[in-house]
Amino acid sequence: MVDAEADLVAQLQTGSEAAFRTLVARYQDRVYRTAFSLLRTPEEAEDVAQEVFVEVYQTIARFRGDASLTTWLYRLATSRALKTRRKAQTKKRFAYFTNLLGFDNNVLHEPPDHAHPQALLEGQQQLQLLLDHIARLPDQQQVAFTLRHEQGLRYDKIAAVLDTTVPAVESLLFRARQTLRKHIQPHLRYV
Repeated sequence: MVDAEADLVAQLQTGSEAAFRTLVARYQDRVYRTAFSLLRTPEEAEDVAQEVFVEVYQTIARFRGDASLTTWLYRLATSRALKTRRKAQTKKRFAYFTNLLGFDNNVLHEPPDHAHPQALLEGQQQLQLLLDHIARLPDQQQVAFTLRHEQGLRYDKIAAVLDTTVPAVESLLFRARQTLRKHIQPHLRYV
């Protein structure tokens, strides 16, 4: 896989359109799922995925290979998704204050629909509760939790994406799980 990835990078750096199509075909699902895990809206996740591939296309010539191509893509997807989420939160705050101050009666930004496919299929309020609490985790904890539990990445890959150490990832995941347990356990019903 490492050799195939290195060959793909070399082809991309020569400007090969076929290599770019291969890149998109091979990684678009991972990039989209990562963005969706953090944003929870299909439209925003699609926009982020497109932005990631545009950025790769524009900057691949400067890719030095310090990290694997996969790690770089995860890093781009998570940073773009977090940036998108921060922009949305800023718009929501601005809309709230605009409405609060009476400048107009139009809502500038609708709150995102947190309907995850699993929640729709299973109809579980507990899943929605979990997703809501995951979204409230600090950014680093949320990214680590999402990459581990929704994307299935190993700790060393998560560390590479977050540009940190494996013990730091372990700590982030521990704190995320503790926080989630604390907030969700009171709402769970045991049969």
